[in-house]
Amino acid sequence: MIERATHGGTAPAGPHDPSASRAIMMIDNQVESRDLFSHGREIVIAHGADKYRLRLTSQNKLILTK
Repeated sequence: MIERATHGGTAPAGPHDPSASRAIMMIDNQVESRDLFSHGREIVIAHGADKYRLRLTSQNKLILTK
């Protein structure tokens, strides 16, 4: 279940709520891309002081850009 933090506790996140916190299951060192992109076609990855965008293309390929 995906939840987002609120002042009174937690509430279910909307299907396209970009501010929602959510948990993604990781088995060993593997994450399913469908879990990452369940709310859109792009996520931001923070790496130290840098931010990277991971996008899912229309041809179902992944592109990582800084």
